[in-house]
Amino acid sequence: MRRFLGVLREDLQAARDRDPAARSMLEVALGYPGVHAIWGYRIAHRMWREPGLRLPARLLSQLVRSATGIEIHPGAQLGRRLFMDHGMGIVIGETAMVGDDVVMFHGATLGGVSMKHGKRHPTLGDGVVIGSGARVLGPVWVGDGAKIGANAVVVKDVPAGATAVGVPAVIRRHEHTGNGSADTSRVDVRSPDHIRDPALDVDPAIWI
Repeated sequence: MRRFLGVLREDLQAARDRDPAARSMLEVALGYPGVHAIWGYRIAHRMWREPGLRLPARLLSQLVRSATGIEIHPGAQLGRRLFMDHGMGIVIGETAMVGDDVVMFHGATLGGVSMKHGKRHPTLGDGVVIGSGARVLGPVWVGDGAKIGANAVVVKDVPAGATAVGVPAVIRRHEHTGNGSADTSRVDVRSPDHIRDPALDVDPAIWI
């Protein structure tokens, strides 16, 4: 129980540290639906691991959805210090796996493309950022430190450290030509020779 409470405190601290609008821990604890949704999920997930409690876990997740506007299936596996900025409209499917220190903006979806049983939702590495309205669909892998731009639709793997934007999502590559000018081109998200475009990292419109 002490370890579980420690994880809940980490969720609270993550929101406090990452949101410049947060003025106090009390404000975050009382007024941040993303934190409330994560706390509700963590309780429901513990229940989900007991076969006899799966129905109550599912019902609890729906109550949390009604209260926060965020739907997290209790079967999903979420890492530590997940931060949901604003949070409204975020959906995380049953077989999704999310690493540590991930940031998700409002309207983001970790969804499926198949109605079959088994692994059908994305896996996110540590430190991933998912922009508002982005859709990451199917059992794809998003590598550590990758960023998904606002409203992007990801249906293929995204390499670690890459930035994916567009519909369907592609990697932005920043290359220097012989005359010293920059040449920006797009490559498939599975390309092994991508180079991240620094401009995408600092433009807030990409994420919100």
